[in-house]
Amino acid sequence: MEFLQDAHFWEAVGLVVLVAGLIYLKVPGMALAALDDRGAKIRAQLDEATRLREEAERLLAEIKTQREATEKQAAETLALAQADAERMGVEARTKLEEQIKRRGEMAERRIALAESQAAAEVKAAAADMAAQAAEAVLAARLAAATSDPLVDAAVALIPVKLQ
Repeated sequence: MEFLQDAHFWEAVGLVVLVAGLIYLKVPGMALAALDDRGAKIRAQLDEATRLREEAERLLAEIKTQREATEKQAAETLALAQADAERMGVEARTKLEEQIKRRGEMAERRIALAESQAAAEVKAAAADMAAQAAEAVLAARLAAATSDPLVDAAVALIPVKLQ
């Protein structure tokens, strides 16, 4: 019984009693349960992180799709605006050409009217001058001849009738 006095023996007995007490109190089960709980929490966090990552990727894909659609729509709008600007430019040039043509025609008509009025005024002035010359010639001839009151009245009416 010498082993009862050996310190190593009592250390071994104490260790066995401690382990038996821990097993009796279900400490390893509690430790495993705590580790399992901790593992479950970590698994839940990983699952949540995975779910959030997938959602972020889905949102990123949606945003890319929306951006592409918006860029396409902006390009179409820009193309329509350019086409409208070109069409309006052509219309403006056409209207300007038509307006210039109309104003040119109007100016030509005014010039033609002014020419015809000037020609009429020249003819009227020439007729007046011819009538005055004829009157002067007739007056000179009649002054030499005897004067007739009817002829004098007719000669006086010539300028009025020629106008």
